[in-house]
Amino acid sequence: MVDTKQNSTVSAILSELRDVNKDRRRTAVMKLGMVGGDQAVRALIGLVDNGQEDLIVRGRAALMLGKLKDDRAVPPLIRALDAPGFVTPYNAAQALGKIGDPRAIDALLSFAGSSNDKTRAAAVEALRQLGCEFEAAFGEPQPRI
Repeated sequence: MVDTKQNSTVSAILSELRDVNKDRRRTAVMKLGMVGGDQAVRALIGLVDNGQEDLIVRGRAALMLGKLKDDRAVPPLIRALDAPGFVTPYNAAQALGKIGDPRAIDALLSFAGSSNDKTRAAAVEALRQLGCEFEAAFGEPQPRI
């Protein structure tokens, strides 16, 4: 059964995402992550994929997708590792670790090898969550025993 109250709440939040004020959109993204559900996941995926969106909105959308742990978000989160700035790639790496889908391993390995210290740490932690130990000296994943 579809929760009509949840759908109504999500619909109201979706209207906030169309606001020209980026602070309102940033807040709306966090609300979507707290409410959850199919509509929220689809909207968050759309935000992560939107290269024209505010970088903080995109980063927060990635963060919330990690909270919701929906595996439909894996391909857009992998693409988000290449997003400009720091927030979106960092949150995308963390989200991929939380979701725990092995499809992210290759992208996280590549990201860990080519990113700065902070984002590399997020990628290494995500790889650990996926069952790989990343040896920085060798750049090779090591399966957990």
